[in-house]
Amino acid sequence: MDHGKRPQKARARSPRPLDPARLEELALAYVARFATTAGKLRTYLKRKLRERGWAGEGDPEAEEDAPPPDLEALIERFVAHGYVDDAGYARMRSADLLRRGYGARRVSQQLMQAGIAEDLRADVAPEEAERRAAALALARKRRFGPFAAGQAPTGEDAHKIREKQLAAMVRAGHDFDHARRVLDASAPDDLAQWVAEAREDYQE
Repeated sequence: MDHGKRPQKARARSPRPLDPARLEELALAYVARFATTAGKLRTYLKRKLRERGWAGEGDPEAEEDAPPPDLEALIERFVAHGYVDDAGYARMRSADLLRRGYGARRVSQQLMQAGIAEDLRADVAPEEAERRAAALALARKRRFGPFAAGQAPTGEDAHKIREKQLAAMVRAGHDFDHARRVLDASAPDDLAQWVAEAREDYQE
């Protein structure tokens, strides 16, 4: 019977501290995987610097520290090369959120969290027809208002359901007027016409 000591598992190596080359490699890998913004890239690189540290920083045995990281210069270079495009990201993200039924306020909040500047957020703010179409998309997906399945509730039950649906639409970024219009519609065709009217007004 073998009473020998079990071999100890090798300790996981700590990742090497970052230097300019490794920092750029991380940045390139990040933008290759994700459509991103300057703000999101900045946040990612700062997190990696906190996790791994900077080459030679605080190490008395290091012969020479690497130059301090210049994140802004790196990000500006990525923007100049087209690796990061805040305007393109804003357009793509806004269109995606609207298709999924989110309202203008929620779209603006998401873009702000991604680091999109106020002027770019204003540029991609949805028009009235897009706002209406997004409200319609949410109602269809969640079976709100005229899209509800089965027999319509009555009395107090109907009031409670309507209030819950109204709150859900407002949380999704829609304004009260649009939410009420959707929930009060008598039929899906009524809402389709509502969206079409806004599109006609926009084209005039």
